[in-house]
Amino acid sequence: MDYRRFGKTNLALSIFTLGTMRYLASPENAIATIKAAVKRGINHIETARGYGNSEEYLGVALMELLQGNSPLQREQLYITTKLSPVGNAEEVERYIDESLDRLKVNYLDGLAIHGINTRQHLEWVLDDHGGMQGINQALRDGRVRHLGFSTHGSLDLILATLNTDLFQFINLHYYYFFQRNAAAIALAHQKDLGIFIISPADKGGKLHTPPEQLSQLCHPLTPLEFNYQFLLSDPRITSLSLGAANPEELTLLDRLSLLQNAIDQNDSTAIPIPQDTINRLETHATKVLGSDQCSQCYACLPCPETINIPEILRLRNLAVAYSMTDYGQYRYSMFENAGHWFPGMKGNRCSNCGDCLPRCPEQLNIPALLEDTHDRLKGKSGRRLWG
Repeated sequence: MDYRRFGKTNLALSIFTLGTMRYLASPENAIATIKAAVKRGINHIETARGYGNSEEYLGVALMELLQGNSPLQREQLYITTKLSPVGNAEEVERYIDESLDRLKVNYLDGLAIHGINTRQHLEWVLDDHGGMQGINQALRDGRVRHLGFSTHGSLDLILATLNTDLFQFINLHYYYFFQRNAAAIALAHQKDLGIFIISPADKGGKLHTPPEQLSQLCHPLTPLEFNYQFLLSDPRITSLSLGAANPEELTLLDRLSLLQNAIDQNDSTAIPIPQDTINRLETHATKVLGSDQCSQCYACLPCPETINIPEILRLRNLAVAYSMTDYGQYRYSMFENAGHWFPGMKGNRCSNCGDCLPRCPEQLNIPALLEDTHDRLKGKSGRRLWG
């Protein structure tokens, strides 16, 4: 396993982090998954108050891993949990203490504000007399070592949050197939924040189960290896979330050629950019999508019907160019069903008002493309894995 500096926290994190939203089948499964991750060199485990029994299960696993004459010490594992931006100072301190109790530790290496997704969430952070008082007290007395935030928000909101200079790390959505947040990567690096990428396998494209078209374009890498290599070729990125549901899913690490290269060369900056694969993917998309390709400039917004036009057309790009229809249906189903975690109306809400048309530099027929995307990707309504 390779390790990288997590920005100004100065923690040396493994390039893969165990995310714990999916290991909740049983306490025994959770404990076995955590042990398998630590055995493979993962030293950062990330959970949240909202992930069901995740904190409790992790606490039991930590007791087993650290008990008796175990050579593993608490200081060798970095534990991050998350709490939502709600509550006053007293409530927030209670939330932190409850997490510490469930995790069976006396300090958190990282605490992330979970989901700064709206301006109201940012206002909560900036309120000197609100819940942040509780977080600041925990930072002063050592219950929390480092503060960060996760976000599913707009790029403007992410940049505004980074510019508060209140944080030491960020949990961010950014992948080869979603590069909208590139400016956030740059600003976070400029401010020396640790950069942790959320869900590069699942929300990065359901790359555990890729379509044949995409697999052929990425060969000899698998699509998942390609995305991991794309991300880790960027030395600004510290760690990628690997949300294993069971120990067997961690065997993926044993097969990743890019990880072995990093180990062999003992240099995290040595992972090469997969430029040949990128060229193939870009050439193929341009050929297949032709004049209907959305460049993701976001100039079409705002939409009077609050349709997230660029995201819907991104899903269309992927479905048409790479046969990523299953992924597109999975994400499209979240519209109108996930609140501020995935905002926006579905494409069939378009009223053909035409406001977006003169703003589009590609002169796309946006209403027609929204209708086409809806027909391709509509299905059963989706929901978030946790509430």
